[in-house]
Amino acid sequence: MITAGWTTRPASAADVETVAELRAVVLRADLERLGRYDEHRVRQRLRDKFAAEHTSVIEVGGAFAGCVTLRPAEDAHWLENFLLAPHLHGGGIGAAVLAGLLERCDRDGIAVRLIVLQGSPARRLYERHGFTVESEDAADVFMLRTPARPDSR
Repeated sequence: MITAGWTTRPASAADVETVAELRAVVLRADLERLGRYDEHRVRQRLRDKFAAEHTSVIEVGGAFAGCVTLRPAEDAHWLENFLLAPHLHGGGIGAAVLAGLLERCDRDGIAVRLIVLQGSPARRLYERHGFTVESEDAADVFMLRTPARPDSR
């Protein structure tokens, strides 16, 4: 586990290209498997919807390592662009970042929704953190996590 040594900071508009490049790297294998990889589109979709005000940059050892967006919506927050550099996958950083976000949402009584690609290993992470499948199609799995109940101690 490499959960120590990471921090988050608010994203800025200047982060968009770095995040777009990471998205292209992280999603490539899943999108190719689904026959949907387009080298321009994978980056442009991020650029078009990048919301720095709702995004945190993940840094490890002071260097860019990933990001996560938690975008407020009417009935839930949307977890989007949860990206971590491939060499850090499986080390516990993603789980720690996700746990922190979900703890805040639980405290505020807010449900969290996300979309994960069919066959993505990230789905297991989300399921371990209480997300359940709402629906799915040929490419995407739509998941929801309702707020955990506070301990009744």
